[in-house]
Amino acid sequence: MVDLNKKYMTVLDNIKSSIQLSEELKLYLDEEGDEEYKALVAKFEHAIHEVYEQVANESPLQLIALENYLLDDQFEGLYLPKVLGYSVLRGRVNSNIKYYRPQQHFSDVLEFIINSSNFEQIKQRVGQSIQIGFSLSSDIWITNIIENVTNKRVKTFLQSQKLHKYLDIKLRNTALVKYRKQFQSLNFQTASFPETVSELQLEADSIKDFLIYRAKSEYNNESMTPAIKKMLDQKDFQKHDAYFELNIITALYYDLDKEGKASLLAGLTAMRNNLENANEKFFNFYNEFSVTQKGISIESEKRISDAISRSLDDNITAYFNMIDKVNNVGYIHDDAILAAREFYYKNEGLSLENEAIRKSILSKLSQFLNNLEVSDYTEYFEINKTFSAYMDIFSNQKFNQDLKDLSMKFVKRFLKAHTDKRSKEYQELKKFVKSTFIDYGFMTEKQIVEVFKTKRKPKA
Repeated sequence: MVDLNKKYMTVLDNIKSSIQLSEELKLYLDEEGDEEYKALVAKFEHAIHEVYEQVANESPLQLIALENYLLDDQFEGLYLPKVLGYSVLRGRVNSNIKYYRPQQHFSDVLEFIINSSNFEQIKQRVGQSIQIGFSLSSDIWITNIIENVTNKRVKTFLQSQKLHKYLDIKLRNTALVKYRKQFQSLNFQTASFPETVSELQLEADSIKDFLIYRAKSEYNNESMTPAIKKMLDQKDFQKHDAYFELNIITALYYDLDKEGKASLLAGLTAMRNNLENANEKFFNFYNEFSVTQKGISIESEKRISDAISRSLDDNITAYFNMIDKVNNVGYIHDDAILAAREFYYKNEGLSLENEAIRKSILSKLSQFLNNLEVSDYTEYFEINKTFSAYMDIFSNQKFNQDLKDLSMKFVKRFLKAHTDKRSKEYQELKKFVKSTFIDYGFMTEKQIVEVFKTKRKPKA
C-alpha cells in the first residue's frame, strides 16, 4: 500500500471539518432520523467522491490508504457504503465463485461500519454488499467475523445477510454479475506491488489484471512508474513464471523512462536465458493473452519488440525480427508477406511461434475490417488479396474460419445499410461474395444464396 499524499489529506480534512460544523449534522444529532442522515449524505458524499475519483485517476496505488483514511468517526460513515462495495469487488474469485483468499480490507471496512455510531443509518445502504461479500467468502471466515460482534442486534443483522440461496453456484454467479454492473462506471481498481517472493505469488494475478485495466483506460499512469520500476529490479523474482508474465504485460503496454526500459530489457533477457523452456512459456502466455485481450495492437507489438534483446539466438528473437519487418512496411506489403512466409515455413505448422504470427495477422485484419465503413466496400475487395496470401501461407482451418467470420460481419453490416437489391453497390458486393467465398471455401453456393435471400415477413 502506498501512503496517501498530503494534498489529498488536506482536502479530506476540510470536508471532515465542514461535516462537523454543518447544520445538517447538528440536525441529525438532534433528531437521529433517517431523513436527517440522508440530508447529510446528499450534502457531502459528492465532495468525497470527487476526491476519490481524483486519487483513482492520478494515484491509484493510494486508494487503500484513502479508504482507510475515511475510517474516521468524524466522517460520520459517509461514502463507506461505496468503499465496502469496492472492497468486495476487488477480490479475485475462482471457478467456484469464491475468493481465492480472505479479503482483509473488506473485513476492516465492515468492522468499522458495524461499530459506527451511525450503524442504523449505514446498514440500510450496505446490505447487498455484505450479502455478496459473504457469499464469496468461506463459512469459517464469516463465522469468525460474526462471533467477534458483541451487540446482539448487529449480530442478528449480519447473520441475516448470509443468504442460503447463494450456496447455489449459479445463483451466486448471477448475483455477482449483476452486482458488478452497478459499479462498472466507477474507477476503484488498485494493486499492491510485491517486494518479496511470497507477495509475488499472492499478488501476481491481481497485478496482471490491474496493469491491463490501467493500460486500456484513458488514465495517467505516471504515478505508478516508481512501483513498476521497483518491481522490475527484483532479481529474486526472475525464477518465477508469474514474473515473466508480468514483464511481458509491462512491455506490451507501458512506456517507461530510460532506466525502466533498461530494467525491463535486462529482466526479460535474464529470464529468457535462465528459465527452463522460456521460449515455450513466452509464446504460450503471449498467445493466450492475445485471445483474452482480443488481439495485440501494432503499438503494443512495437513496444514489446523494443524490450526484446536480439543478443539471444532464440525463437523469440526470430519472431520479433519478423514482426518488425511486418509492422515497418505494413502487413499488406509484399515484403511483409515474404517475411511472414519465411518465418512460418521454418517452424512446425502448429507450433506456438506460428500460432503467434497467425494471431498477429488476424488481429490486424480484424482491426481493419471492424473499422471499415460500408461505404468503402471496395477496400474490402482489395484486402481480400491479402486474405488470400496469408491463407495460402498458413493453410490453417481456424485462421480461415476466423477470416470468414470477420467477412460475414462486414457483409451483414453492408446488407443492413444497402437494402436496395437493384443498387450498384449491392450487386457489386453480391457478385464479389459469390466468387470469392466459394474459392476460399467459406461457403457453398447454396449458403451464399441464403445470405442474399429476402427474408419474408410472416403473415399476420
